[in-house]
Amino acid sequence: MPLKDLSVTQAVSRQDATARTRNNRRISLSSRLISSALMLALSGTAVPFAAFAQAGAPAAAAASSGQAAPQIITVPTPATPATTTQSGPNWNQSTQNANNPNTRSDRSDDNGNIAGRPVNADAPTEFQSLVAQTIGSYLPIFGSDLFNNAPSTFAPLGDSQVTSDYQIGPGDEIRISTTGQLNQQGTFTVDRGGTITIPEVGTLNVAGLRFEELRPFLKQQLGRVYRNFELNVSMGQLRSIQVYITGESRRPGAYTVSSLSTLVNALFASGGVKPQGSLRRIQLRRAGNVVTEIDLYDLLLHGDKSKDAKLQPGDIIFIPATGPQVAVIGSVTESAIYELRGETTISQLLGLANGLTSTANGMSARLESIYNHSQRMLRDINLQTSGSVVLQGGDILTVSPISDEYKDAITLRGNVTYPGRYVWHAGMRISDLITSRASLLTRGYFRARNALGSPSGGYQPDQGRVAVSTSPSTANGNAAAPGALTQSTPGNRRDAPTPTTSSVANSNGSGTTVGDALTQNNGTFTAKNDIVLSAPDVDLAYAVIERLDPVALTTSLIPFNLGAMLNGDASQNLSLEAGDVVTIFSKSDIRVPQSQQTKFVRLEGEFVGAGVYSAKPGETLRQLIARAGGFTPDAYLYASEFTRQSTRRVEQQRLREYADSLETQINTQAGAQIAGSVDPNSAVQSTNASADSARQAVARIRRMQPSGRIVLKLSPTATGLDAVPDIALEDGDRFIVPREPSSVAVSGEVYNASSFLYKPHLQVRHYLRDAGGPQRTADAKRLFVVRADGSVVSRTYTNVEKAAILPGDTIVMPPKMTRGNILRDAVIIASALSSLGVSLSVLALVR
Repeated sequence: MPLKDLSVTQAVSRQDATARTRNNRRISLSSRLISSALMLALSGTAVPFAAFAQAGAPAAAAASSGQAAPQIITVPTPATPATTTQSGPNWNQSTQNANNPNTRSDRSDDNGNIAGRPVNADAPTEFQSLVAQTIGSYLPIFGSDLFNNAPSTFAPLGDSQVTSDYQIGPGDEIRISTTGQLNQQGTFTVDRGGTITIPEVGTLNVAGLRFEELRPFLKQQLGRVYRNFELNVSMGQLRSIQVYITGESRRPGAYTVSSLSTLVNALFASGGVKPQGSLRRIQLRRAGNVVTEIDLYDLLLHGDKSKDAKLQPGDIIFIPATGPQVAVIGSVTESAIYELRGETTISQLLGLANGLTSTANGMSARLESIYNHSQRMLRDINLQTSGSVVLQGGDILTVSPISDEYKDAITLRGNVTYPGRYVWHAGMRISDLITSRASLLTRGYFRARNALGSPSGGYQPDQGRVAVSTSPSTANGNAAAPGALTQSTPGNRRDAPTPTTSSVANSNGSGTTVGDALTQNNGTFTAKNDIVLSAPDVDLAYAVIERLDPVALTTSLIPFNLGAMLNGDASQNLSLEAGDVVTIFSKSDIRVPQSQQTKFVRLEGEFVGAGVYSAKPGETLRQLIARAGGFTPDAYLYASEFTRQSTRRVEQQRLREYADSLETQINTQAGAQIAGSVDPNSAVQSTNASADSARQAVARIRRMQPSGRIVLKLSPTATGLDAVPDIALEDGDRFIVPREPSSVAVSGEVYNASSFLYKPHLQVRHYLRDAGGPQRTADAKRLFVVRADGSVVSRTYTNVEKAAILPGDTIVMPPKMTRGNILRDAVIIASALSSLGVSLSVLALVR
């Protein structure tokens, strides 16, 4: 805490004069009180210390106001022990506080700087800038962060424990309590003369006594008056002292601190040392002599605070300028700028940085020095034999880390059980690294297989239950991990999405195909199990060794046939060298020929052996159906549905491109409508509302999942295996053959969009009539029919109204669309696509 300025000092002087006048009045009052006390003492009644303080307080107040002081003294009856205590300040304390100009509630210096306030960031020193040119960033000065945001609690508080060697001085409060025959309590403040006054004991000089000497002294003095008592002495409010902090301090000046403060406490109170100041030679000066010199590195590195000294009034803390500085960077425990104080060797400097890290190169380092105060110089240093190297100010020592290269090691990665690094030895070959085919199965493969057999727990209600699903796809159309836990839809009813591609498309707003609808079970539960690969198959035909030429420093690839090597082909069992990287691929990493791929094909519906089959190399759809036992008598091949994953991905890309095109047209037309309107403010609101609806429709189109259906163009009367195209199979193919449907659907802009009983020889116009005909919003000129086999009949090639209808066909009456109004047409298109199976042909008709 800083000293008060001159104006405050003058005010205190006036307070002292007023206080002396009041003291004269109190002396007169005290004389009368003492006379009364002596009379009571002669009568054999003990008067407590607190009684004098309590009686003196109103009397002093009355005296200061010029009024007659009431003669009231609290005297306990002989039957009750005196236990009166004093919780507030007594008259001695009040007088002392009034005469103490240094008593302040805050810790601040003469410049108004409050201790504990966060210190502003220091500007980098010239040496820090030099180091930044070398390493590309500013390096901190070691120990400078000690004083950043230093809390005020580093300074001793008033309730800190007093040490036994604490010296009593003016301003200290002494709390005295006695028990036994003398049962009293009181608080006494040491005045400027170093004395306290205890009633019936007298004035005692306690200044200069150590705290450990105070109790024996007071007991001796009280023993002259009282007998048979126990004495307890403690310190109350401690005095404040004034010290000076000079030199390279962040906030130099005069500070008023607690009498318990030490040199380190004062440093924290002043904000610490500037970057230009020394942390290693901070001096405490008293009466012209250096009492102690502290090195803060001892505190920071070793926790040694033995040279810290207690402060006394008038002490001067001097912070000199910093000594020679060197920088240590790289693989050391603490990279920083260090101040030298007797350290001359690199090993001593590394000791300041707490040594090398475990990844440091213990042999070599680089030393940058300032040569002859004219230029910079670099030297390579051997840390093992660097004893003769002498450090000087401005040196920068860089310790390099060890190399990342592995000695005598090879790397195995890819589709293997235990990828990682392995020890290389002379004569090592691939068979030493890959010992069996079992080592080519990944850990993910086994985890997926183990998940398939995980117990599903006890019975749970059907609503919202969690079950282990091996479905190949999820509700959003993405592939699901085999054995992953999926949340069933509430109720698990037939309207919930199934694991198949078409059903997933239905869950995203697209219509269900005829084959999918007619082959669904009439039960109330959705499909839960499917057969998919637990992990991609390993590619036995190709693996590769990646090798670095140590001379040309070029990387070459050495392929080999992994399957042949496992079968004992010595020509494929290549030798390995240190540093080689062996990569084993799966069939999902590199696209292998179709004949080498593992293909799972689903046959559903009217098959003798419906199920999931693994297609043999070169096997066609017709051959697979024959192996499954052929069709049932109820098979209706014309409405069959053949879907393929690769086709679905292509359609998905086309649908995404169409959505991008729609979004571009929406933004263009919205901007044109706003620019061409008479009232831009009202046009902006209406156009933005229409544009938002159109963008939401485009978002619905993006979420739709195409079916990936391939139209087989079968005859309506086709039966038997010979009618099935003899096409090659791919993994994920799905062939659904339904029974013959008995209805025809009419959808779109008609009065009664519904399904009607199929009747032979009826035409499109007959079913339109049954549906009530087209509405006013219908575009009858664009009427089309979606056949049960997926093909489309439109006005482009035939008279749609007179076209024959087959079982399972869908008649679509599209809505009218205004050319150029894409903001409205986008909503209509999305609604139309939501009610139809998404395919590129349907998309073209809707547009």
